[in-house]
This record gives sequence, C-alpha cells and structure tokens, in this order.
Amino acid sequence: MSDGMTLRCTRCGREYSFDPCRFRCDCEGPLEVSGAPAFDPARVEPDQPGLWRYRHALPLQEGTVPITLGEGTTPLVAAEWDGLPVLLKCEFLNPTGSFKDRGTAVLVSALAAAGVTRVVEDSSGNAGASLAAYAARAGLRATVYVPAHASPVKQAQIAAYGAEVRPVPGPRSESARAVLAAVGETTAYASHVYHPLVHHGMKTAAFEIVEQVRLLTGRVREAPDAVVLPVGHGTLLLGLALGFAELRAAGWIERLPHLFGVQAAPCAPLAVAWERGEAQPQPLAEGETVAEGVRIAAPLRGREVLAAVRESGGGLIAMSDDETLAAQRRLARQGFYVEPTSALAVAALASLRDRLAGVVVVVLTGSGFKTPL
Repeated sequence: MSDGMTLRCTRCGREYSFDPCRFRCDCEGPLEVSGAPAFDPARVEPDQPGLWRYRHALPLQEGTVPITLGEGTTPLVAAEWDGLPVLLKCEFLNPTGSFKDRGTAVLVSALAAAGVTRVVEDSSGNAGASLAAYAARAGLRATVYVPAHASPVKQAQIAAYGAEVRPVPGPRSESARAVLAAVGETTAYASHVYHPLVHHGMKTAAFEIVEQVRLLTGRVREAPDAVVLPVGHGTLLLGLALGFAELRAAGWIERLPHLFGVQAAPCAPLAVAWERGEAQPQPLAEGETVAEGVRIAAPLRGREVLAAVRESGGGLIAMSDDETLAAQRRLARQGFYVEPTSALAVAALASLRDRLAGVVVVVLTGSGFKTPL
C-alpha cells in the first residue's frame, strides 16, 4: 500500500511523495520505491490468480483494481542441455507472449487508479505489445514509439490491441528520445525501463520460482543455485534480485541464487563492463543483432545491474548471433518455441557450465511467434 512510501532517486538521492505518474527524478535519474511492502509468506493469497496472489507485496494504493489478463504462474519445466539438468521458466507463456506482462500489469493498474487516460512508451516490441494490451484492458489510449527496424510481427501485435504505432528511424535510442515529447498532464510515460513499479511486478517471478522449486525438490527454504537470463536494460534481473532479497529477508530462502545475465555480442555494454571490472557500463555502438530485445547500447540502470550481479556471485557474458540462432533451433526441437532473445540464455550454458551446479533455472522471456520467419 502507498502509506509511508516515497520515490527516491538512485542517482542523487532526492525523494518525492509516492506518485505513480512520476517516472524519473528531476535530475533525470531513475527512481526506486522506498518503504515498499515486501514478501510475507503469511499473506500470500493462494486463491488469487497469477501474480496477484502476492498483492500484499506490491506498492499499490488502497482500493486499486487489478488490470489483469491472467499474467504470472508460468510453468517451470525440467529439461536437459548437453547433459546439464535445467529448469526452464516459461515466461513466454504470459498473455502477450513475454515476461513484460508482470511489470505492465502492476504499472497499468497503478496508473489507471491514478486517473490516467493515456499512456505512451518506447519499445523494440515486447514491452510495447504488453502495454498496448493492458491499456486496452483498462480502457486507456496508448501510443508506442518503436524503432523502424523492429520486428514487423511485434509492430502488428501492438497495433492489433488498438494502440497507435509510431516507427522512429535510427537506433533504438531515438525512440526513447521521441517519446518524452508526448508526456503531459493526462498522459503518463509507462516506461518499463524508468518506472520502479515495473520491478515490483517482475519480482513476482522470483516468488514463483522459489515456490515451484520447493514443490519439485520437496525441500524447505530451497532456492535455485543459479538463474540464467537475457539482459538488455536489466529490468527482469533487477526484479529477480529484489524478489530473492525479499524472500531471504522473510526467511523463505537461506541464500541468494547466482544471477547470470546474457547479452548479444554485437551490443553488450554490461558484459564488456563486467569483463573490465567496471562499476558503470560505458555506452557502445548499437550493433545489429538477431536478439533485438536486448539491443541496448546504454542501459539506464546499468550500475544497478552490475551491482546486483556482483552481490549474487554471478556474472555477465555475451553470445554471438550464430550461437543464439543455433540454440533457438535446438530449443524448438525440444518443444520450446522462443524468439532469439530468449535463446541467448540457453546459448550461454556451455560457456557457463563450470560455474553452474545444483538447481539451475533458465528464463525463456519471449515467444517465437513474435519473430518473422
């Protein structure tokens, strides 16, 4: 609930009263929710659908009506990769075909409760499709600025929900610049990158993973030993880190899983910074890659991502497009049809093998139906 919560800038430390419509600090730094509710096993509501079983841990105002399409409770499926047992968290089975629905459901619920009538977003596809769907569900008008080179399938999905699609020529960063001019009094920037409420939607994936791992292993306080996932801006990784930290604080797990983020080699500022031992990634050229979902040359919360990975004892790695496409094909032969961005995570398993032991969860983030043949 919003009582006692504030928004705090992670860059300059300035605090603001809690307002779902504020997406960044006046210094343009990203915000976090201070004083947010946290996971309490006694308050989980098993009769509620999807991620709303964890509503007590979400920073929403009293009386907020959930805007839902049934997001969450995605399967955790046992599989094998070159002899390595893994558990595949099938986030691509969320309503719009990607993990983004977790953050979007929480954010749109908060914005609708605050009286917002129009939302805007910049996205290479998945976040835009998610916002368009949940805006339609809430009766909000949506405009999504997309890179002109974005998947035509994803652009068509966004438009199908009734959102206005505005292609922007040039690199991904140009879409981010264009969207800011559209923000106004009744128009909110529903940014999956800037907005801190998104991380609280994402943290529910950590809650689910631990509940599912406990069911599979039969052991109390069991957490996965490692979680491997694609990383662009790092929204999901930061959400998982937040969720696992809350679970440990609540006594539900004894240790944090090692978080391993995987980037595409043509555009891998976080992996490069990790290899150099840097605390802050430096912007790189936005190289072309089949993994368009992580084509981010200057991740906004890069410092936070690097710190979260370091605290977990994990790492960051980059994979070539050839390795990614080969992994995508192999996954499909096992029955998992995902987009290339998702395949990054399994493509990295061979390189990470010496660092992986015990229970290994690999997150499959987006559906293959979003990728042009």
